Amino acid sequence: MSTESGSAGLLVVAALTALVWANSAWSDTYVGLLSMTLEVSLGDAALGMDLRHWVNDGLMVLFFFVIGLEVQRELTVGELARPGSLVLPLVAGLGGMAIPAVLYLALNPYGEAARGWGVVIGTDTAFLLGALALVGPAVATQLRIFLLTLTVVDDVVAVAVIGVVYTDALRYVPLLAGTGCLAVISLLNRRQARHSWAYATGLLLAWWFTYQAGVHASLTGMLAGLLIAARPPRAEDVAHAADRFAAFRQSPQADVGRRARLGVQQVVSINERLQTGLHPWSSFLIVPLFAFANAGIDLRGGVAADALASPVTWGVVLALVVGKLIGIAVGAVASMRLGLGSLPTGVRTGHMLGGAALSGIGFTVSLLIAGLAFDDDRTRVHVSVGVLLAAVMAPVVGWLLFVTTRRRSGVTTADLPVMLAEPVDPAVDHIVGPTDAPLTLVEYGDFPCPFCARATGVTRELVDRFGDRLRYVFRHLPLTAVHPQALLAAAAAEAAHRQGAFWGMHDLLFAHQGAFTVDQVIGMAEVLGLDVELFLSDVDDPRTAERVARDVASAEAGGARGTPTFFIGDRRHTGPHDTRTLTAALERLQDVERSV
Repeated sequence: MSTESGSAGLLVVAALTALVWANSAWSDTYVGLLSMTLEVSLGDAALGMDLRHWVNDGLMVLFFFVIGLEVQRELTVGELARPGSLVLPLVAGLGGMAIPAVLYLALNPYGEAARGWGVVIGTDTAFLLGALALVGPAVATQLRIFLLTLTVVDDVVAVAVIGVVYTDALRYVPLLAGTGCLAVISLLNRRQARHSWAYATGLLLAWWFTYQAGVHASLTGMLAGLLIAARPPRAEDVAHAADRFAAFRQSPQADVGRRARLGVQQVVSINERLQTGLHPWSSFLIVPLFAFANAGIDLRGGVAADALASPVTWGVVLALVVGKLIGIAVGAVASMRLGLGSLPTGVRTGHMLGGAALSGIGFTVSLLIAGLAFDDDRTRVHVSVGVLLAAVMAPVVGWLLFVTTRRRSGVTTADLPVMLAEPVDPAVDHIVGPTDAPLTLVEYGDFPCPFCARATGVTRELVDRFGDRLRYVFRHLPLTAVHPQALLAAAAAEAAHRQGAFWGMHDLLFAHQGAFTVDQVIGMAEVLGLDVELFLSDVDDPRTAERVARDVASAEAGGARGTPTFFIGDRRHTGPHDTRTLTAALERLQDVERSV
């Protein structure tokens, strides 16, 4: 249940339960349950809706709020923040909306049925990720990121369509009030307010006013989530949290423990904390409730046969199952041919096609738009049947494409490489410990990175603990997009190496982190007693840049994307890199070596 396939399974169970109940002898009780009115009042202000509308127009604001938070995180600190990472999935995503809409309109060009083109542009993120976990490659991290980027495009456009195309008359006074609430959320984000309740209050009031204005909850939730930025943890906040935790260890009292807990919480951005808190509610409660409230279509009395004979039904199926696949594939291939981008490392064309097929699961967004687009119950039923058929057929097509790719290429994953691409070379690499030691720990580091500086203490403890059984290797991975001075620091370490002082410069660079300048590294060279003129010449030597570029290339080829990244033996380590965790990993490697 803690996995995406678990939430997707619950979604399927909820939909099937509703479908069976709506077609049983007790179908009246299903309709009666969802027609029950629930009213919330405060003084003279009151809001009453039936349960279906509370789910669709109320709870779904949290679903889209979480999506907005995820989009904002990807744009600020995730994969979409990397230069050039957005172009290919953006073009593919637009193709994956345009082609389905065209195919649907080709079968339903006139009348009220034509209003349903919006039904086929969206993708159900929860269902897609769950289906990927069930039928996709064994490890699909990189493919998952690619598909999430596609759904970002889908979600933003689909919510805009809901807000613009499928919203009727607007009331401008409450709309201005709702806009003001969103402005307050933006202000809280700019001030870096850290209390979740403040954002929750702003979201609730924004929803209340925009609902009164006639704007659907999806637009309110998405905009509110997009206004809350994610930020990487700051070194000073981590240090402050560590100090508070140390104080609690020395004095385990309630108030000290509370300060320690708050200190740890505040290291993580409010965006990620809200995601962590709301994601289980969204995936395991709100989305299944939505499925339960909307999938209960009574197909008795010839309704199913009528739907299967309708061009609306088959327009939806054709658009979602075929249109999504063709649109995303054409957009992605065209982008690659034009040099606008490339697929993520580890993702093959067959993986992309399988993921494109899974994008034909429109479910949540499609059913939501269907309810807004059509007043006629008969047409809405036809659309809903098409959405349900597509939700069954799209995973089957995706599974076939994944199986074909696996058989043809022999590749079972769509993930970053995990093996050390460049074997350790004692003649080139910087090594502490015996060059022929049985255990190897390779670190890719960046001298301005505060977390690499903290990792130096970890590596010293490991070297002391394992002694002659361990060789520790340091390689460069300067993150110039984050630390513009990183290349200068790496070049200074290599220049010091020419005079036999790499590890001395290594320690000084980590001990005096900051905006490294030429004068600062000259001062460090003087402290080490180096020939400064020769040192500066070596800093500017093209061979120094080539040496650093060699490490960067091996890091990319081995799947390293951030610092510090460790390899235990020849395999990339994932997860925490504290002393205890790395010790356990090295001991496991040692046990394997002994057994061999």
